[in-house]
Amino acid sequence: MHTQVRTQQVAGFDPRNSGQSTIRGECMENIMTDRNGWMAAPCAVTRAAPRRKSAFALHGWLAWLLVALLLFACGASAQQKDLPLGTGDVIRITVFQHADLTTEARIAESGSITFPLIGEVPVAGLSAAAVERRIAERLKSGGFVPQPQVNVSVVQFRSAQVSVLGHVHRPGRFPLEAGNYRVTDLLAMAGGLTPEAADIVTLATWRSGKEARFEIDIPAIMKKGELSKDLIVSSGDTIYVPRAPVFYIYGEVQRPGQYRVERDMTLLQALAVGGGLTQRGTQRGITVKRRNPGGAVTEARPPLNWPILPDDVIYVRESLF
Repeated sequence: MHTQVRTQQVAGFDPRNSGQSTIRGECMENIMTDRNGWMAAPCAVTRAAPRRKSAFALHGWLAWLLVALLLFACGASAQQKDLPLGTGDVIRITVFQHADLTTEARIAESGSITFPLIGEVPVAGLSAAAVERRIAERLKSGGFVPQPQVNVSVVQFRSAQVSVLGHVHRPGRFPLEAGNYRVTDLLAMAGGLTPEAADIVTLATWRSGKEARFEIDIPAIMKKGELSKDLIVSSGDTIYVPRAPVFYIYGEVQRPGQYRVERDMTLLQALAVGGGLTQRGTQRGITVKRRNPGGAVTEARPPLNWPILPDDVIYVRESLF
């Protein structure tokens, strides 16, 4: 008697479609030969596990995200290397394989820092990359380190600052870190505009060695997408947010007082802001006083579609009947 092993492919298994959940396996039959013929053992059938393509796709997406974040960080670090240093900035200096030379220093009023072995080093006005070269040259020329590899990183930027004044929630001076900052970025750092703030802010800056002033329409930038008018600020600039223009209304109205002049506001809208006329008020007795460019005050009885200008004074008379 002897034993033979026969392998049989199970019906329904297609090797070209092995990525799907289909029945596959091998049917093992132990065949014994004797006088009574063949006797077969039962087959063992298994089910293939599906491939986990979604896990591979997720890992790939995470890898691309990590690469993008690393590129962004490298770009920000490169921008820091290009910014000029100034008084008050804090820098960290390391020398490869010389941990004892690691120094964190604040740039003094004189524009210098003190570094081990080489003493005082003027750095104000230089970029971080230029400071690396200057320190490396002095270490090498002094015979302290033969082939110095110096790295300078900026811990804090304090010299490059922009002032934000006027009707913002947190007026003050704000440091410029790495990268380009625009007017809207500084307004956000100042806590945003107050309800009394005007739509148009003023940027006082220097361009080509000359003082310049720009008026920036914040709503136009946001609503119309005029991003080119959102100017880049630089150290020493000042952003001023004035108070919004107002008009005055009194007489036979529900809520006399002063109110903000909205864009393209008409006399009818101004009356609505004042709560409308009282029972004794009349539209026929409305007058508007306005100061002309020469300083003289004029008075008119305009129609309801009359445009309202800053500092207009609206008076609603009492009806005679």
